[in-house]
Amino acid sequence: MPAGIVTRTGLAEARGRLAASDFLFVDVHLPEDPATDEQPVIEQLGLEAEAPHWFGRLGGPARADFLGDRAGFAVPAFVDDTVVHIHVLVTERHLVAFHRGPATPLENLIAPLRREAPPDTVAMLFLLLQEALETFRRAAVASLLVVEDIEDEMFEKRRPEQIYRLAQLRRRAALLHHTLLPYLQVTDETFTRRMLNRGFPEQRQRLAREFQHAARLVLTDVEALQDATRRAFASYSSLAAGEQNGVINRLAIVSTIFLPLTFLTGYFGMNFSFLTDEMESRAVFWALAVGLQIGVLFIALYVLHRTHLWRRLRDNDDLEGR
Repeated sequence: MPAGIVTRTGLAEARGRLAASDFLFVDVHLPEDPATDEQPVIEQLGLEAEAPHWFGRLGGPARADFLGDRAGFAVPAFVDDTVVHIHVLVTERHLVAFHRGPATPLENLIAPLRREAPPDTVAMLFLLLQEALETFRRAAVASLLVVEDIEDEMFEKRRPEQIYRLAQLRRRAALLHHTLLPYLQVTDETFTRRMLNRGFPEQRQRLAREFQHAARLVLTDVEALQDATRRAFASYSSLAAGEQNGVINRLAIVSTIFLPLTFLTGYFGMNFSFLTDEMESRAVFWALAVGLQIGVLFIALYVLHRTHLWRRLRDNDDLEGR
């Protein structure tokens, strides 16, 4: 590893190199669906005595265990909108990492290790942990920018697909937070307890503190994404409520204008002796039906003009159309 030599081998040759080399990084890729009779990879590598009991088992919780001079981690990484769990075993002599599925996600995490050429396995471990954190930060920042773009679009023109996109981003923020928070709690507790040990070297304490600081910043970015999605949902609801209020105001105005006509229609539709005997002429009908309606219409328009209500409604339409 110090010379940056990279080679692809089988598990048998990797086991031999683990036994002979003083500084080796072994990266193991396994299929998604393991065979039922498959021998555990940790046994094939001859590390069953060094690895924790949970090492290599999928679907477990976040892990960070120190076992004397070695440690095991279940490290989550966010790649292609999915969470990939990488199991990492580090000792003073070697670092073993493996996951199931395509090799591309882990290769992207390993690339910086080749550039940095860390001096020992512990430095390599913290580089790997930092790169895994970076996947969450990049996903959170990219999603946050998308949320801000959607908010700008909403104020220009509100569309139904915007709420669907916001729902997707809110689910992504929840996935990031739900995955990252338990992992950071476990690692923070483990590193803090380890740093209280006087035998823990100062250089490794510094690496642990840097990781904890970076983890808090990434968690802040994820929580900022959650807050942004909530704010965007609230903005969308406010815009929708404003449009509904405008529609209700217009309906109220129209209903008020035609209320006298509705009353007269119902009134003259009743058959009782006063109507049939005293109000038979057309002049009475036109005076009450048409004249009263025109009078109420002019009064309503005058009230709208004096109270500037119609102007406010028109200004709201102009703001919504911009």
